[in-house]
Order: sequence, then C-alpha cells, then structure tokens
Amino acid sequence: MPPFHRERVRVVVDSPVFQRAVIAVIALNGIALGLETSPELADRHATAFLVIDRVILAVFVVEILLRIVAHGKAFFRDPWNWFDLIIVGAALVPASESLSILRLFRFLRVLRLISVVPGMRRVVSALFTAIPGLASAVVLLLLSLYTASVIGEQLFREAAPQYFGDLGRSLFTMFTVLTVENWPQVAEDVMAREPLAWIFFATFIVITAFFVLNLLIGVIVSAMEAEVNAQRWKEDQELELEQHTAVMNEIRALSERVDRLAAVLPMPVDASPAGADAPSGGDRCSCGQDP
Repeated sequence: MPPFHRERVRVVVDSPVFQRAVIAVIALNGIALGLETSPELADRHATAFLVIDRVILAVFVVEILLRIVAHGKAFFRDPWNWFDLIIVGAALVPASESLSILRLFRFLRVLRLISVVPGMRRVVSALFTAIPGLASAVVLLLLSLYTASVIGEQLFREAAPQYFGDLGRSLFTMFTVLTVENWPQVAEDVMAREPLAWIFFATFIVITAFFVLNLLIGVIVSAMEAEVNAQRWKEDQELELEQHTAVMNEIRALSERVDRLAAVLPMPVDASPAGADAPSGGDRCSCGQDP
C-alpha cells in the first residue's frame, strides 16, 4: 500500500472516535454474551444472538486488519496487539465436538477492553512490572502462613481438631484468618480451651494482614507510579519530537522563501570607484583669495 494511503488509515485507526467505537462494540459483545447465558433467552432468540456474534466478530476482524495495514510491522512488536490477535483468531477456528472448548474464547473478547482502554492497559502493565518485587513479598507471606500453620497445629491440635487437626486443616484455617473473614469465630472456639490463644491470632494478623499485605500493596503502587511516569515521559518525548519537527519545518519553509526572494530580486548595481566624482585640485574653489 502506498505510504499516503497507509497514513490515512493510521489517522483513522488512531483517532479517538475509532477507539470509542471499538469500546462500544466490545461492551455490546459483553452484554450479548451475558444475555446468552440465560437458557430462556438463548432458546427464544438463538438466531439473533448468532447474527450479533457473527457481526461483532466481523467488526473485530476488520479492526485488526486495519491496524495491521496502518502500522505495518510495528503492529507485531506490541504485545497487546498479539493479545488481541490471539483472542480474535481463536474465535475464527471452527468449534467442532473435539474443539468445543474454543467456544469459550468468545467470552474472552470482553477482556479486549484491557488492551483498548489506556488506563486499564497501564494498570496491567504495572502488575507485570511488579512481579519481581511481588515474588519476594509473596514468598514472605507464604512462609509466614506455613510457619503459623505448623505452630497452630502443634499448639491447638487437641483444643480445636476441627481447625488444627492436621497440617492441611491448619493451613486452611490460617488462610481464613489471613483474610480477616470470620476469624473471631475461629479464635473464640480455640480460646474456649486455650485462653491465651488470642496472643497467637493477634500476632499472626498483625504480621500478615498489616505488614506483609501492606508491603504487597506498596510494591504494586510503586510499580504503577513507575509505569505512569514512564508513560508521561514517553508522551513528553513524543510532544517534544512533534514540536521540534514543526519548528524545523517552519525554518525550512522560511529558508525556501528567502531563497525564492533572492532569486527574484535584481542584483544591486556596483557603486562608482571612490574619488571618481570628486573635484580635481585645479577646480578647487578660490573663494577668499586675491585675484
């Protein structure tokens, strides 16, 4: 495709109106898929749901093709474009009995909102960026959970076998306490036999729910701030490049105008030699001299 036509397609694809239209189609697809889960509606409007599904799929295919035409090879260098391409491509595979699982990919189309909406894309990118820091915090949380489960199983096995009868039950109980959901009931049942058990539960909640979980939140927030700053820096660089290009184009246009004016205007005539029009010594005025 000629560069001129490719540029026109890129302008259309990157325009806010086109992006809003894609978001609207994804939202319509999500609503249709939600309504289709109702057996009564699915039986009554099966043809309508099928037509809507085919039309939306066709819109997605045309959108992907336009983006490929607009951006060329750069389209395949963006991981989010691969995400959209896989989701849309999976929907094109015929769903036979052996490949009926592929029909579930229709419901993944709603996830395309993540790649279309810039804010959501930044959040997911920040989560992936925070994985190295999250790994250490998650390991610390799991070690705390495992240690507390072993201690609880040793201390309260006889007092509360329904919660700490074995290591598996103890792990599940301490995970429940970690979520701070219904933990007072667990603590009260154990404290009925072991009055000092509140020290164990209070210490575990303070260490995990307050310290370690807040550490996880801090790592995620730091990663999101770094992602936002990186995005702002990228936008500033793009704006600076646009301004630099505009200034250089203006300077180039002014230079061309000056060259055209210099070519049109006549060259100035050289002045006469110095002293050519000056009076000679014999012609000097003799005013004031005696005849």
